[in-house]
Amino acid sequence: MSDPALLSLAEARSVPPRELLQACRARIEQWQPRINAFVEVEANPRGAGVPLAHKDMFYRAGRVSGCGSKIRREWVANETAVVLERLDAAGFADLGRLNMSEFAYGPTGHNEHFGDCRNPWNPDYITGGSSSGSGAAVAARLVFGALGSDTGGSVRLPAAACGITGLKTTWGRVPLRGAMPLSPSLDTIGPLARSAEDCAILLQAITGDDAVPEKKEIRIAMSSAWIERNAEPEVAAAVLAAAKALDRSPAEVEPPDFDTLSAHCLVVMQAEASAQHAQWMRERPGDYSSAVRARLEAGYAIPASTYLEVLRLRHAALERFCARALGSADLYVLPGIAVRVPTREETGPKGGERMPRMLADLTRLTRWVNYLGVPSLVVPCGFDSRGLPLSLQLVGRPFSEALLLAAGRAYQRETDWHSRVPA
Repeated sequence: MSDPALLSLAEARSVPPRELLQACRARIEQWQPRINAFVEVEANPRGAGVPLAHKDMFYRAGRVSGCGSKIRREWVANETAVVLERLDAAGFADLGRLNMSEFAYGPTGHNEHFGDCRNPWNPDYITGGSSSGSGAAVAARLVFGALGSDTGGSVRLPAAACGITGLKTTWGRVPLRGAMPLSPSLDTIGPLARSAEDCAILLQAITGDDAVPEKKEIRIAMSSAWIERNAEPEVAAAVLAAAKALDRSPAEVEPPDFDTLSAHCLVVMQAEASAQHAQWMRERPGDYSSAVRARLEAGYAIPASTYLEVLRLRHAALERFCARALGSADLYVLPGIAVRVPTREETGPKGGERMPRMLADLTRLTRWVNYLGVPSLVVPCGFDSRGLPLSLQLVGRPFSEALLLAAGRAYQRETDWHSRVPA
């Protein structure tokens, strides 16, 4: 392939770093005006290995970390995130700071402070959030991978909307020190990359885990009837076909109570996020966007008894998922997003009466995973009639990242959706 920027991360490791950096800079010059993925490109990147870039919420000592906000637009960190230290030690280059939803508190990629991030497949559509720049930059081949955070879907939604691979890790597996908190009981850090194999390389770098093992036979469970009833037809068809590619005879099970579990997730997220922002909300409420301010205000109405009860129910819900939805299967399969990717206008400030419903549809199949604390992998599984990506989500037991990545790699060996590049 003539353009080194189009190689996989695994392939790029054999290319001289100078060539990789030049190729990425050329892609950034071409694509940044169209998609607004970066908030800052480093003139002198740290490190000389394969170029990465990361969501602007991972602190690096002496560098600005704006967290997608007006409040921290010029804030300089005094520590470096553990995950960045580990990527540095593994020899990766850090090419800059990537756009994100304000304070990681939004599922679309809108940002009134730094400008909306836009989908590389069609800039009229959302990237997903809150790791919007991470999804867009990887999809457009500006970098070979990126870190994001996932509190209610913020790695998986951009992966789904932008047609790349994103891994939400088990709660507690990846150190959070030096990363902006949103909801500590839900926050996780994970990689976004072009393939499951590339995600495995990044996961190994930030956790020290061994390479992903081969698994000849992967048993999946799914709820086909629920998918057919609740997902849009193009989504359902693509996901059911992808499931058959993984397991010709998947186990049919009753679905988890997605809506109740998602509601529990929202209680925890809103209560904890509002507590994180209490001082600024008292002193600088006008420096938040109206959307984020409204989300934070909602958290103050949650009774402590409700918050504590929802946390108490978490372990029992996890046990039910493992026993009933998974049972003897390895993974549970469903869409990453049950609806087709919406436009930025439909989900933005001028979205009208349907906008809240659209936002709820975006996160319906991601938040429940955060509440349970389990890992999940999103991979592309097709394109809709408008040319926008469709996604498959795989959910496993706690600490089953290796199995998820093995399944993703097996699927991607049989398909080429992950290798498609926006023109």
